Amino acid sequence: MVLIIRERATLQQVEQMLQTLELYIKIAVDIKKGILAGGGEKHAFCEAALLEDGSRQRNIWGADWIPFDQSITYESIINILPSQNNRSMLIQDPAIRELIKKITQELIGGYAPESR
Repeated sequence: MVLIIRERATLQQVEQMLQTLELYIKIAVDIKKGILAGGGEKHAFCEAALLEDGSRQRNIWGADWIPFDQSITYESIINILPSQNNRSMLIQDPAIRELIKKITQELIGGYAPESR
């Protein structure tokens, strides 16, 4: 289930996003709007939800959120954006990684659902 999170998520929303992969949540973050889409099997599903919601492609970056240790990995195929000097699945720009971390922590951070 992919949810668009615009304000602090509830524990129930985090649990819903965890249903697919159980240990982590695939997310796509719109770094301009300060929102994210999370859940589902692929970052592309989250990206599509944001695009349908009006986000611009150039502002969307993919990552994984691991709620159990509150960590983020910044790797996704949707991050291969040569036009933005990102030729890797890993987000190269530390400023973009920091924005993603800040937005993610504000919207879905702090929850550590029961171990599965």
